[in-house]
Amino acid sequence: MGGPATGQLHQGHFGDVCPFPPGTIGFHSYKTAAPEDDILKQAQVVEQILDRVVGGWRGSIEKKDRQKWSVHYEASIRAREALVRAEEVRANLGDDAPDLSAAELHPWIWSGAKSLWQSGHYREAVEGAIKKLNAETQNKVGRRDVSETDLFKQAFSMEHAKPGKARLRRMKDDGSDTYKSVQRGAMTFAEGVFAGIRNPLTHESDQELSEQEALEYLAALSVLARWVDQSQTEESV
Repeated sequence: MGGPATGQLHQGHFGDVCPFPPGTIGFHSYKTAAPEDDILKQAQVVEQILDRVVGGWRGSIEKKDRQKWSVHYEASIRAREALVRAEEVRANLGDDAPDLSAAELHPWIWSGAKSLWQSGHYREAVEGAIKKLNAETQNKVGRRDVSETDLFKQAFSMEHAKPGKARLRRMKDDGSDTYKSVQRGAMTFAEGVFAGIRNPLTHESDQELSEQEALEYLAALSVLARWVDQSQTEESV
C-alpha cells in the first residue's frame, strides 16, 4: 500500500537529529536534511495530509525543545504508518466499514469548524460550523432579521414567497406528496439540529465533546447545509 500521500510524507525532511558524538558532553544540535525554504514548501502539502489522517495532531503532539519541525516530524511518522497499514488494521479489526472524514463534509461546515477542530476544540468547532451554516442560509435567502430555527422554518415553509421573505425549494413545487415531504423534512430536521445540538452546546458551555461525537454532529449539519445549498431560491414576484 502507498501512493502520493505516503510518498509525500516519506520525502519530508522534518527535524533530523544530529547529537554530539558518544563520550562527549553538550547539548544536542538539530538540523534539517533540506533547506528551510524547501521544507516550508513541503509543509503546505504535508499539513493537508496530516489534517486528514492524524486528527488533532497540532494540539496532541508535544513540541520538543529546539526542534522547530518536531511536531510535523512525529505526526508524519504516525500518518505514514496509518496510511501504509490502514488495510491491515481494517482486516484485523474485522470491520471494513466506510470512513467519514470531516474534511469531506459540505464546505460550509468544514470551513466553519476547521481551525478549531485542528486544535482539538471539538465543541467550539461544532458551534463554528453552526454559525457558518446560519450565515450562509441568511445569505441565500437575503435576510438578516431572522436566524437559526425561525430562519429555517420560514425558508423551507410551503407558503409562497412574500416580499422580503424568500423560500428555499428542495424540488419544484408540483403540489405532490413528495414535494411536501421534502420541504417538511428539511424544516423539521433543521429544528431538531438547533434544538438537539446547538442549544445544549450554548446553554452548557462547560460541556465537552469527544472527537467521534463532534464528527457525528458535523455530519448532521452537513446534510442540512447540502439541502440549503442545493435548493432553489423562490422570491416574491
